[in-house]
Amino acid sequence: MHRECIRSTPSWYGHARRDTVAVVIDDNLPGFRGMSSAHIHLFFSFIYDDKVYPCTLVHWYNTYSRDRDSKTGLWIIRPSYLDVQQLCPHLAVIHLDSVLRGLHLIPVYGSNAIPAGLKHYSSLDIFKAFYVNRFADYHSNEILF
Repeated sequence: MHRECIRSTPSWYGHARRDTVAVVIDDNLPGFRGMSSAHIHLFFSFIYDDKVYPCTLVHWYNTYSRDRDSKTGLWIIRPSYLDVQQLCPHLAVIHLDSVLRGLHLIPVYGSNAIPAGLKHYSSLDIFKAFYVNRFADYHSNEILF
């Protein structure tokens, strides 16, 4: 059994740390085709009818295309927004059981130079698209692809 710690905290050594995860959407589709990706913002639970429901508030990420990138063999994802100006992120509350595992993302760098003062904690805000790293560990390679 594989177990990992998925984090979402507003202050980790002075800066927010919010992990990105794979969320199961359709059990009938293989690999990442049956999943979506999301950025965890908050963990919470509530009680309804004497039952505890563990949940998370997520910012959805969309795949860039219907298939993996032809050059790298990796899926490309980008943050999802409800408006064209990208001011209103596509947020949702989901049950924690639908979260499969954490994802390791690699920025799609493009042709511009990376800012000299770029810090690791601002990567998800600076870059517009990311590769889902299938080589992060054995489970990523087997489950996601």
